[in-house]
Amino acid sequence: MKFEKIALKIPNILLPNKNIDMRHWSVIACDQYTSDRSYWQKLQQQIGDDPSCLNLIFPEVYLNDNDNVQRIEQINKTMEQYLADGTLVEQAPGCILLERKTAHTESRKGLIVALDLDEYDYHKGAKSLIRATEGTILDRLPPRIKVRQNAPIELPHIMVLIDDPQQTVIEPLFHEDLECVYDFDLIENGGHLCGYRINQPHLISQIAQTLEKLADPDNYRRKYQVKDDVMLYAMGDGNHSFATAKALWEQIKAEAVKSRNIDNILDHPARYALVELVNLHDPGLEFEPIHRVLFSAERSTLLTNMENYFTSRNTPFTFTTVATLSEAEKLSNNDCNQHCFPCIIAGEFGLCSIKNPKYNLVVATLQAFLDHYLSEHGETKLDYIHGSQSVTNLGSQKNCAGFYLPALSKHALFKTIIIDGALPRKTFSMGEADEKRFYLECRSIKA
Repeated sequence: MKFEKIALKIPNILLPNKNIDMRHWSVIACDQYTSDRSYWQKLQQQIGDDPSCLNLIFPEVYLNDNDNVQRIEQINKTMEQYLADGTLVEQAPGCILLERKTAHTESRKGLIVALDLDEYDYHKGAKSLIRATEGTILDRLPPRIKVRQNAPIELPHIMVLIDDPQQTVIEPLFHEDLECVYDFDLIENGGHLCGYRINQPHLISQIAQTLEKLADPDNYRRKYQVKDDVMLYAMGDGNHSFATAKALWEQIKAEAVKSRNIDNILDHPARYALVELVNLHDPGLEFEPIHRVLFSAERSTLLTNMENYFTSRNTPFTFTTVATLSEAEKLSNNDCNQHCFPCIIAGEFGLCSIKNPKYNLVVATLQAFLDHYLSEHGETKLDYIHGSQSVTNLGSQKNCAGFYLPALSKHALFKTIIIDGALPRKTFSMGEADEKRFYLECRSIKA
């Protein structure tokens, strides 16, 4: 069942059979804890030989290891096994309505659907129905493409936002009498997850109609006071996974064009990607900043480079040593004339201040410098970190530097994307690391 005007497809979801230990089946997104091997090692020890999504994903902490080919082959083999032995069971067409409780919020609601990749464009200046909210890092796609290329199924950690202040799409579904398909505690401080089946025709029509109303051009232009093409969906988490699915779909289309078979592949399963829709106005959804940590960055060299970089651009830089992170945060004063962000360099806290910044967002000011610094210091590596305590822990190590960034207001997101385009990469995170989407639902993507 498809609703082309709103790029929506009602999917045939694959769920683990009723004998599977759901606590071991469901694990956190592969792009979390990318500098913490111990998290993933502990997870593997707890799960042991049980069927698990851990066996179907490539945790990015291992991307620089030398066993990528073997790991991907094993992932694909396990996917085939889970399909063949009944570990995964295909459901009738329908959606999953879910509610997540975490250590930070009592409730965050979502809806599992499939979206049409033909309606997505992550390039700068895109006017598509589905848009990226931050810059797509193209060199992050190839390893993800290798994982998905021969995979018979997909399992998403993708979360897509809708701007529904009246709560018309997702929230009313919780007043219906629905079949519960899972209800369990998530592993490793992930909270609790409940899922409900939605396959009733009148509820599916209701979902489509309320999304169509959000996408109505006249309503849209009044709401945002613009004349642009409609943006109904904005990427929340998993932008690079969605971009990977898009890249592979484009490959399939290109091959079909060569073989003059394009009409026969337009309903190919790979044209769609499984996602969780989340309302931007859900009280349980909070935006958290994504911080930066540099590795192999010597303190004096780094600070000298920062001063030279910003001063040469007529944006004077000052660095103030402070005793604690809270002291640095109190001294921060961000406005159009100054950007400030606390840092920790080799265990010492400080406050970086840049006058007359060229960018609107603090993260853009910092990222511009980091890109420049990395281009001239090949030995230095950058990681994107969720949670200030992790930044403190990493930035306390020798030749490491952590930069703490402020949170973005979620209520400004849609209009900012519509008017200014995609934000700098890794600008915001939807919640803390342990609030990220856990893998659970799957879908076949092979014809």
